Amino acid sequence: MTLQTYDIAVVGGGLLGKTSALALAQSGLRVALLASPAPAAPTPDGYDSRVYAFSSSSQALLEQLRVWPALDRARLTPVFDMRVFGDALAQLHFSAFQAAVPQLAWIVESGLVERALDAALGFQPNVTWIAQRAQALTVDAKAATLTLDSGASLQARLVVGADGAHSWVRSQTEAQVKQRDYRQTGIVANFRAALPHGETAYQWFSHGEIIALLPLPDQHVSLVWSAESAHAQALLALEPAQLAAQVEQAVGSKLGALECVTPARGFALVLQEVDRLIAPRIALVGDAAHTIHPLAGQGMNLGMRDVASLVDVVGQREPFRDPGDLILLRRYERSRRADIQKLVIATDGLHRLFAAPGAMVRGARNLGMSLVASQPLIKRWLVSSALG
Repeated sequence: MTLQTYDIAVVGGGLLGKTSALALAQSGLRVALLASPAPAAPTPDGYDSRVYAFSSSSQALLEQLRVWPALDRARLTPVFDMRVFGDALAQLHFSAFQAAVPQLAWIVESGLVERALDAALGFQPNVTWIAQRAQALTVDAKAATLTLDSGASLQARLVVGADGAHSWVRSQTEAQVKQRDYRQTGIVANFRAALPHGETAYQWFSHGEIIALLPLPDQHVSLVWSAESAHAQALLALEPAQLAAQVEQAVGSKLGALECVTPARGFALVLQEVDRLIAPRIALVGDAAHTIHPLAGQGMNLGMRDVASLVDVVGQREPFRDPGDLILLRRYERSRRADIQKLVIATDGLHRLFAAPGAMVRGARNLGMSLVASQPLIKRWLVSSALG
């Protein structure tokens, strides 16, 4: 068979894999995207159960790729306020107005963005979409060779692993993975609320569990409940009306009666750190490089910043370097370490703090929240960090 040669091979067809392929192709590189070509399909009621809180940095990247303007504005919900409730009466309020920003985040359905990316990729002549899996990877001084399940092979100067937390690309390297099982399950589902959410995101820390309600259009909200594993299984076994009643009770009927409009889904919550983001001719992005607790809603944004940084480093390479030059890959890794480490420490630290039992710890949590609430500069710094 003829050996096809590309500048970049992106392995992984999720949101970050498609974004990586489109961004690198728009920079003038020939890209092979190894992923299923099936476009993301909407759920029957029109709302995907998995949504993301897009930060300003993620929005900027999608605008640069001309994907953001293609999204249906009626399906995008800005977050103007965020209210966080701790133990007893402790609470925090973050305001876009007070932080002098247009919005704190945009709540967007995953499938909505993926469908826009699919359309953009379909018009991108520099992208070859290959609906096959890679079975073997070998690397030499000039290129990486991927053997596909059909027996065909392709070569690329750089392989981008965007294939998730159980990354096959990462397994082909010597990267060491350190994990911490939170022994929690993230439950996601959408609800119709009786009361308007006012473009406000709500979050409750309660008995080691975290409940978030994120605003969606037409008085809908998206639930993300980080529940202890046994409790999560019990919640997932409930009928939709029973689950709605449980959520309504847990949040003190903050948005009135709730009606469940999508099936609940669960996914295990694990902290995953990788000791290296690169290997010869290989770069990892997104969950292949790190997974964090969803309590801050920053996992996808962290991955989007991986993509933006990799595209920037490759795009600014010297004329004599190819996209997979190890010097470039080291630049990429250095550019990402501090950002990744900061969010790992922040999310893991917050989870440990709010999961710890005892009156003394509870008092320290309440005091800390009260101090942050009284310091506008600290709140603006937190908002700035979240916006990326």
